[in-house]
Amino acid sequence: MSSMQRSVSTPADRPLLTKIVSASMAGTVVEWYDFFLYATASTIVFSKILLPAMGNEYDGIIAAFLTYAVGFIARPLGGIVFGQMGDRLGRKQTLQITIVLIGVATVLMGCLPTYQQIGVWAPILLVLLRFIQGLALGGEWGGAVLLVAEQAPDDKRAFWASWPQAAVPLGNVLATAVLWILTSTLSSGAFLAWGWRISFWLSAVVVIVGYVIRTKVSEAPIFEAAKAELEAEKAAGYGVFEVLRRYPRGILVGMGLRFAENIMYYLVVTFSIVYLGTGLKMNTASILGVIAIAHVCHFSIIPVIGRMADRIGRKPVYLTGAILTATWGFWAFPAFGTKNTWAILLTIIVGLVFHALMYSGQPAIMAEMFPTRMRYSGVSICYQVTSIVAGSLAPVFATEWLKATGSWWPTAVYLAIAAVVTAVAVIALRETKGASLHALDAADAALAGAADGAKARA
Repeated sequence: MSSMQRSVSTPADRPLLTKIVSASMAGTVVEWYDFFLYATASTIVFSKILLPAMGNEYDGIIAAFLTYAVGFIARPLGGIVFGQMGDRLGRKQTLQITIVLIGVATVLMGCLPTYQQIGVWAPILLVLLRFIQGLALGGEWGGAVLLVAEQAPDDKRAFWASWPQAAVPLGNVLATAVLWILTSTLSSGAFLAWGWRISFWLSAVVVIVGYVIRTKVSEAPIFEAAKAELEAEKAAGYGVFEVLRRYPRGILVGMGLRFAENIMYYLVVTFSIVYLGTGLKMNTASILGVIAIAHVCHFSIIPVIGRMADRIGRKPVYLTGAILTATWGFWAFPAFGTKNTWAILLTIIVGLVFHALMYSGQPAIMAEMFPTRMRYSGVSICYQVTSIVAGSLAPVFATEWLKATGSWWPTAVYLAIAAVVTAVAVIALRETKGASLHALDAADAALAGAADGAKARA
């Protein structure tokens, strides 16, 4: 059987699919370790040593979160650039570039002089490196999930494609654990002076491992076939502009699906650190320990929910997540207020389960929205553009509201409104459980042919 005929739906292909999942996850763990390392460091390090002194501790955190948001602004650009590259040249080659790029940026962050040493150049260099980090991550997600989704069986696509999603909390666990060890073993002065840099330098090790693993996988046969067709038909369109022209509804629905999910995640894993540490004056090491345990639970539940999306459908699972997300803020913050470690841990774990109900099925849902010739660009736009107005700003808004009002109510209402937006998108979504990507490509070809024929007759 040739590689063009190979189907991962046969039992013989399961070892190959497992290898592909491992390669996708290895790189994703690396890249999200780097990205979330920055998120956590923003709240406990950067506001103190890389940015100028502010009027109060909340202003310093807000300023750090704004540099954090730069990465989100860069992500759509990365999605466009690398999405175009991935649709034209291949998922594997693109992912090798992104993993090296984000690793170099992260290691250099660990080398930055402080604000006291070089003044305004410290935040300028931090923002520049953050932009590069976000640019690379913008191209990472689409390629990582499609490397798996395009080779998974139709009836198990949500399960297999959920594993790269599970690599995100795994990367976050790694980042949180490293920072927890450093903050637990070093004095506050030593950690701020040099200890935090170790966590950034460690990125070099995991980047090398992830890069090597990714060199050992091949492209999906369905992509190779689409690539051959594009080369044979020079007029055939692909990439960003083609997907915006042909599938605007899919782009809008995909962005709506992403909205509450992205806000929920950054409120749970990033703003919670601010609320507990700065608002409630809890110990940083204790907070990071709780967050790390919650991420392990998140990692464990994502594939389970992915399998559920294969069995009962994408829409009911996602809609349940959106509805439950709308309630989280109204009971989570009072639970935080108890300062009881077990109550806080349970609250964060439940929040991440609500998030996983939306997050687990995303790769399958978005892959089933777009044909192969423009799939990388389509899923990258949906995922990355939304992050600018969702996850990047959520911690900034929440911290500003906490500073201005001393209350969690505005944040809870904000999350509930976001959940309504996502629920509407789920209702508008076409159920794609068990959909064939080959059939989607055939339908796209027929649609494009009909459109071109009508244009010729006109």
